[in-house]
Amino acid sequence: MKGTVHYEKHGEIALLSIDNPPVNPLSSGVRQGLYDGVTTALDDDDVKAIVVTGMHRAFIAGADISEFGAAATEGVGLHEALQIMEGSSKPIIAAINGTAFGGGLEVALCCDYRIASSTAPVGLPEVKLGLLPGAGGTQRLPRLIGAEAAVDAIVSGNPILAPQALEMGIVEKVVEGDIVDAALEYAEEIVAAGGATRKIRDMFDKVAADRGNSVVFEAAAAQLEKTHRNHFAPTQILKCIEAAVNADSFEEGLETERRLFAECLAHPQREALIHIFFAERAANKIPDLSKETALIEINKGSIIGAGTMGGGIAMCFANAGIPVRLHDNDPENLQRGLKVIESNYARTVSRGRLSQDDMDKRMSLIVATEDFDDLGDADVVIEAVYENLDLKKEIFVKLDKIMKPGALLATNTSGLDVDAVAASTSRAEFVCGMHFFSPANVMRLLEVVRGKESSTVALGTAMALGKTLGKVSVMAGNCPGFIGNRMLGGYRRQADLMILQGASPAQVDKVMYGFGLAMGPFAMSDMVGLDLGWRARKMMGGSNEITARIPDELCELGRYGQKTGKGYYQYEEGDRTPLPDAEADEVIERVSKESGFERREFSDEDILKRCIYALVNIGAKLLEEGHALRAGDIDTVYVNGYGFPTYIGGPMWYADTQGLDNVLADIELFFQESGDDVWKPTDLLKKLAAEGKNFASLDS
Repeated sequence: MKGTVHYEKHGEIALLSIDNPPVNPLSSGVRQGLYDGVTTALDDDDVKAIVVTGMHRAFIAGADISEFGAAATEGVGLHEALQIMEGSSKPIIAAINGTAFGGGLEVALCCDYRIASSTAPVGLPEVKLGLLPGAGGTQRLPRLIGAEAAVDAIVSGNPILAPQALEMGIVEKVVEGDIVDAALEYAEEIVAAGGATRKIRDMFDKVAADRGNSVVFEAAAAQLEKTHRNHFAPTQILKCIEAAVNADSFEEGLETERRLFAECLAHPQREALIHIFFAERAANKIPDLSKETALIEINKGSIIGAGTMGGGIAMCFANAGIPVRLHDNDPENLQRGLKVIESNYARTVSRGRLSQDDMDKRMSLIVATEDFDDLGDADVVIEAVYENLDLKKEIFVKLDKIMKPGALLATNTSGLDVDAVAASTSRAEFVCGMHFFSPANVMRLLEVVRGKESSTVALGTAMALGKTLGKVSVMAGNCPGFIGNRMLGGYRRQADLMILQGASPAQVDKVMYGFGLAMGPFAMSDMVGLDLGWRARKMMGGSNEITARIPDELCELGRYGQKTGKGYYQYEEGDRTPLPDAEADEVIERVSKESGFERREFSDEDILKRCIYALVNIGAKLLEEGHALRAGDIDTVYVNGYGFPTYIGGPMWYADTQGLDNVLADIELFFQESGDDVWKPTDLLKKLAAEGKNFASLDS
């Protein structure tokens, strides 16, 4: 059996210490050990109370994920272990020394009392894997803290630090210092006071107050539509908590939880979410980088460019506690950038998500400088100016002269040639791309771009820095657009072609929104601003690309999108809801006719396949070329950087679920119909389909 639980006696107190390093998951040996330990303590008349704690850095960090989807094959089940704990006639105290997530918190909720170290986080994060707490968490937590707070905690799945858990009523005490000593002392106090047990299942005050109050659950359901649209598990969680409040008995509520847990377990969203969970972790693995490789130690950073992107990156450093210098060659822009950073932090403070003290500390870590030479003593410099290759090369020539030996030099380009940038220095092995996504202080994705000369030290340092900054980092090869934007180009081109061929922007957007994206491509264009691409094309002397004609003509009419109240759609003042617009429709139909298209109807299925399968075929090409290391890396990019629904698992996972033979058949049909190179099936896709394999098989 994996893991164990040590049993000791301290006078009248039995101490059960969970030992399953490094994070004490609830594997077979732990479950058996808890059952045996409590049984031994109950059979010993000299034992008056029991303390359960964790060794190492966790109390219990959750279920053993290797057992997800299958019953435990050894020892007692979790429900049996919890049943003997909750039925104990002797008080049990959970001494939460560290992380208590998922099943770990459910174990603590079956104890009579809970104390926690001040730094210990607790929570029920099962929703992030498409599941719900399956060991009574949805029934006990509402009894302890009320339905509304329980909905927030379980649906978000976010960690709750001990001080907040104390305020909410999840724990009775928060302690500094040795948690075991404090727990033993607390247990002795409970024994001295009569040794009363305190079972959460028998608590009724909180649920009685919520019983019959439909407003709580109606409001929660409305909120879910905004925050978890199309997600399966959150709606089941809400039903479980309703059962905790309104069911006739605790056992009836538990039965509802078990039934709905089984439905979540069998739902395809669970597999997709677990795929993303593992894909994000696998993305950190870089070929040829050993654990012994000495990476660059990042103690200080420099940022060039104080615009939206540069300011956001500076905030990432400050949030991680790393001092950073921020430079811009325009003094006014530099001061404007600092003010934007300050206002971003102030907004967070006003919402109660950051203390004024913490804001002041973070602001003190960001030092503005007009002197380029001041950047030279940093361990890493990130260039974040606008997308102009000549300008970037010019900056790197200067950086090569001032940066200390061994520093990491990174460009934040979203798709330009990293090798051309590196070639402007004498230290190409220390140059790579670090493509942050806007706003950089919010978006989780970081593409680390591998140039042909980039060393494993430079790449490993960039990936490690991304983790320090709280990013999900993915390695990408140096090709136009890297992973995300190269694929996005195919997606966007198909959407643009379809409105030339007969679909409406509203129909395309509705299909993609229904699929799970936050918004469709045309609503997104209106939000970003059509004028950005239009001005860029004008600077280059215009574009012959047929898909540029519609946005260019809309811009010529002053229709830039939301900023002017009109783009592909029209908008009422102060409202971002896209509304149909006859003028835009007339432009689309006229350009379509002038371009020689015969307009036809598109089914919703056609639209979805044209948009998503374009991503898939280009993704397969990236894998074929080696510009993406894993199919899971591509899915990680799209989920974290482009709003692809996590519960669908990313475009490559989605293709796997449709069957690659079916996907290939549609792509071949699109290629025959259009002759467009984006639809030329990749050799990799053809090979996998012929062998009956999928993209996931490449990662394993």
